[in-house]
Amino acid sequence: MRMYRAFGILLLSGILAASAKSVAAQSHDDALSGKEVEELRDAAFVPTDRIETYEKILDTRERMIEDLLAKPKHVSFHEDMHDAMDQFGAIADELNDNLDELNAQHRDLRKILPKLVKATERWTTALRAPGDDDAYKVVRRIALDAVKDTHDIVVEMETSQEAYFKAHPEAAKEEKARKNDPHAPE
Repeated sequence: MRMYRAFGILLLSGILAASAKSVAAQSHDDALSGKEVEELRDAAFVPTDRIETYEKILDTRERMIEDLLAKPKHVSFHEDMHDAMDQFGAIADELNDNLDELNAQHRDLRKILPKLVKATERWTTALRAPGDDDAYKVVRRIALDAVKDTHDIVVEMETSQEAYFKAHPEAAKEEKARKNDPHAPE
């Protein structure tokens, strides 16, 4: 009897863990539209395209926040602002994961990094533009932290990539070859 009870508890804990992962994944998936997911899939093979796609998506969320602020406040303003900032934070976190992965693989992003630094400054300004409000205070802090992390990662990458590709000119040549044929095996 004990064995069945232990098995039942183990099974229940597995189901709860799986449903918690499902809820987390579902809220993460809600941050991107179907079209944006497709754009990311299309850009997946070329690192610069992938990062530029994330930047474009975050620019869209920036415009959402600016549009909410430009219009007279409506009944769902606080909820809409909360959702826009929540999506912003989730997408910025995903961008950070991609930057970390691409940096570890020594993928050459030197040309887009300065543009990304400027974008993080613009995004920070947009996230700070709405006044303080308890309805979106927490997600705003999370989004600002994610953008700060992006900025810090990019600044560090600028330095590390310059040093890496200077010390490894053959890696720069390989990266150019990859850009010409992004589907070639690595």
